[in-house]
Amino acid sequence: MAASALTKCLREGSPLIAAVASCFSPFAFASPVVDDLMKASDRYRGGLAVGVTWSITINSVEDGETTVSKYDVRAKGFNALAECVNPPRCKGEVVLFNNRNLWFLKPGVKKPVAISARQRLSGQAANGDIASTNYARDYEASFDKEVMMGGTAAYQLNLKARDKSVTYDKIRYWISKDKKLALKAEFLTLSGELFKSAIFEYGNSLVSGGKKIPFVSRMVIVDAAFPANKTIIKYESPREESHDDSIFNINNVAR
Repeated sequence: MAASALTKCLREGSPLIAAVASCFSPFAFASPVVDDLMKASDRYRGGLAVGVTWSITINSVEDGETTVSKYDVRAKGFNALAECVNPPRCKGEVVLFNNRNLWFLKPGVKKPVAISARQRLSGQAANGDIASTNYARDYEASFDKEVMMGGTAAYQLNLKARDKSVTYDKIRYWISKDKKLALKAEFLTLSGELFKSAIFEYGNSLVSGGKKIPFVSRMVIVDAAFPANKTIIKYESPREESHDDSIFNINNVAR
């Protein structure tokens, strides 16, 4: 297009101007397929349709005091079973994720207690943080912009809860452009105020479907108002395993 023709289009507001301008813009890029991004990032944090097993150690610092707990987690699709193995006073306690329903069970107590994904489990970690990785299902996501994060090109998404039972109302979410790994999340109130954030690291891997894929190794959650209050969730020994659906049935767990 000749310079004079381009000038005319700019002046007259031609319908072609957006396409023409994008061709000349150094920041031009195609919007990602958000649903595919969400599903991929979930996969690397445990959201696999097949069975997966891992252990987590939760270190929480609140007001200068440190607490440590450890859970063994078995997950499959939208279900998960997290059993506490440490400290001894909590050993055998279970948090069961059955679809969007959460239950807490304690040794010696036959009746399970319905709990919320939003309730605190330890420090900054909510119940939903330990095994709920199905952001693609639980949140309506929209593309915001492309940014650089520590030298990594990433997509910034805005997530809005599809259901009141999920862990957070709103999330700002960053997913790496190349590997589709979730890099950071900012958790927001319904009014859009930041109250805590998390970063993700991927020092683990597992074999799924015959292919080696990255798997989350650390999630660091920080209180926005009091940054010294933080919780580090360390993921260990992730592996693909076959889990029968019956282990996620509350009636079987409660026996």
